[in-house]
Amino acid sequence: MGCSNCGTAKGGKPSGCKSNGGCSTGGCNRLNVYDWLANLPFNDPDSSCRVIEVSFNRGSRKDFYRNTTTHLFEKGDMISVEGVSGFDVGEVSMTGEMVRLQMKKKDVDERNPEIKKVLRRASDKDLEIMQQNKSRERDALTRSRAIARQLKLDMKMSEVEIQADGRKATFYYIADDRVDFRELIKLYAGEFRLKVEMRQIGARQEAAKVGGIGSCGRELCCSTWLSDFRSVNTTAARYQNLSINQSKLSGQCGRLKCCLNYELDTYLDALQNFPDNAETLQVAKGTAILIKKDIFKNLMWYVLPDSNKQYPLTIERVRKIRQQNLQNVVPDDLEPVEVSTGKPKEDESGFVDLVGQISLKTLEKADRKKKHGHSKHGQRPQPTQQQAGQPGKPPVGGHSGGGHGAGSSGHGGGQGRGNGQGGSGKEKEGKNPPPPPPQRGRRR
Repeated sequence: MGCSNCGTAKGGKPSGCKSNGGCSTGGCNRLNVYDWLANLPFNDPDSSCRVIEVSFNRGSRKDFYRNTTTHLFEKGDMISVEGVSGFDVGEVSMTGEMVRLQMKKKDVDERNPEIKKVLRRASDKDLEIMQQNKSRERDALTRSRAIARQLKLDMKMSEVEIQADGRKATFYYIADDRVDFRELIKLYAGEFRLKVEMRQIGARQEAAKVGGIGSCGRELCCSTWLSDFRSVNTTAARYQNLSINQSKLSGQCGRLKCCLNYELDTYLDALQNFPDNAETLQVAKGTAILIKKDIFKNLMWYVLPDSNKQYPLTIERVRKIRQQNLQNVVPDDLEPVEVSTGKPKEDESGFVDLVGQISLKTLEKADRKKKHGHSKHGQRPQPTQQQAGQPGKPPVGGHSGGGHGAGSSGHGGGQGRGNGQGGSGKEKEGKNPPPPPPQRGRRR
């Protein structure tokens, strides 16, 4: 879808992405054609194509108009063109030589005098009238469905498109059979006070007008680039070995998906190399029945009676068994080939340490040192028993902090005292804090 900035328009042009309504996503306009001749200069401007392509209702309807004015229009310009007993406002979707190619593709003669003309560049009043009439389309669609239901007509109203001047309305409907809507047109003309045109479309055209997201995750092909709808049948699914599941093969329109025809020609070319009349093969174990053909691996899969096992055979082997069966010779075995279900396993090489042996112990040691350093600066360490001076035991070394410590002990009860006087430079630096004074011992 288009970007959100395209929602704000100025002068009839999207002012967000600067693509003037022609972005490749199709959000601003549908069924666009890339003009790859837009920037090429031409020697003779008079011989250029004077017919331009104009889109209406966000690209759901396009038509060709002859530019008889002196203006040169570019892609994205809003112009007023001839309508049914009035005028209509549309957006220029293509100009130049690409219009001739599109007219040739759609079998439209450039010199046809019935081609309608471009009136002028759309004015602000024209755009305002168009917006007023376009706002009536939703209510008109709801009312038209109610009237058709009252008349009990077997039809479905899909879309209502009102002309820019409000003088004509086109009602798009879907019906399986022919519908007599003569009475319906009279009621519509009296209800909406305008000229009524009924146009029947198919289910695929309705899906193209409504739009949506497909099962592939992208926008619908019919609403972005697909313009011609070819018939699709279940034979295309059988050629591509798809399961005949109606819910999976059907699109949002309720018909078979158009994308089933995209790769059908490739499958048909690949199936030409496979042998014909090889649906059954006679072997000693019974009749082998063909279940599928693999065009990517050139294999044909068979099953034997009373067995669910599938046997893949090469094309050469199938042809050989087929020739033997024509000669009334029954081979003993199918001789299937081995098919790997997954990718071949690569040899797993062992772990090679190119940097060196990595151990987490070094990281743990560094972490411990870091924590120990934080605790040493944050808290004062507790003194040990030797530093505190136990009774009856002199301090280790006999010296503490450069001072002399005297101690005495007695069997009947001794007292030990230690005094430290002075101090070296190490104590002042705070590396070795002085021990606390010794405690008095008990008498025994």
